[in-house]
Amino acid sequence: MTTAPAPAPSSEALAALVDKEAIRGLLVRGWRALDHKDYDTWIDCWTADAELAFGPWEPLHGATTIRDTVVQAEDRYDAMFHHLLNTHFEIDGDRATGVGYMLFVGIPDSGEPGEHFDMGGSYAWEFVRTGDGWKVAGQHLTMAWKLGVDTLGSFS
Repeated sequence: MTTAPAPAPSSEALAALVDKEAIRGLLVRGWRALDHKDYDTWIDCWTADAELAFGPWEPLHGATTIRDTVVQAEDRYDAMFHHLLNTHFEIDGDRATGVGYMLFVGIPDSGEPGEHFDMGGSYAWEFVRTGDGWKVAGQHLTMAWKLGVDTLGSFS
């Protein structure tokens, strides 16, 4: 039995796939930079007027405030791993939304790697296309669970 070839994707469908991969690349580049404490590369993934909402913190407004707060919370860890899982993006012109899951592992003392603080939850993002490509305009992170003790008090 022969089957008919699948129809070629439309130019709109191909453009949406390119945009989705660009957003996924933005997040991977930025959050890997965060793991390496390259806060300049990470915050460059955000718009200047971005908003971040995260359970234990008051909502943060503006890239400078977001950067300062995250550096204060995370710079104390010897090692960090931010995992972005099950991401999905919807493109609407020069705006996009996304959802995904977060798994964070923070190791306060690399000499004691068995002692770590973990948390997981869900992301909801807003993105905008800028002259420099896609940027995060908003992020809402809901912490659903924690494992271990936040000995550094970073996420209390």
